[in-house]
Amino acid sequence: MSSDLWSFSLGTYASPGVEYACLQLQSAGANVCLLLCGLWLEQRGVACNDHRLQLLRNVAEPWDTDVVRPLRALRLQWKAGASDDAELNSLREQVKTLELEAERHLLLRLERSAQHWPQCEVTEHSAWLEGVTAGAAHLDRDALHQLRVAATGT
Repeated sequence: MSSDLWSFSLGTYASPGVEYACLQLQSAGANVCLLLCGLWLEQRGVACNDHRLQLLRNVAEPWDTDVVRPLRALRLQWKAGASDDAELNSLREQVKTLELEAERHLLLRLERSAQHWPQCEVTEHSAWLEGVTAGAAHLDRDALHQLRVAATGT
């Protein structure tokens, strides 16, 4: 298991089926960075509670709203036009790189927020995933399961 959240996230995301699962969950309103953070905390044995969940949301939501989503929206807006316009495609790829960098910074912020939380505590198996997805509509349970399997190897 990776000790830092970014490495954990890259390893998990590279697992078969995870990219698709994350996109499904994101389209249902889940924050993928929070999902990955929740899985990372679960693997580290960090107990989930309302205070910790709220702290992570307070870190994630403004950055996601102000930085990540606008970059994603621009990248998606340019998708059709970029298919036959090399210059626009080049700019779109640069925006895609910025979007990924913004997500990396969000994961770093989440990790810093949780770095001093005690590890190896007794915690309910699905508490983090349920906590970070609270409020997201119509979550695909199969996608959540795929994400958990990739992260835990079980």
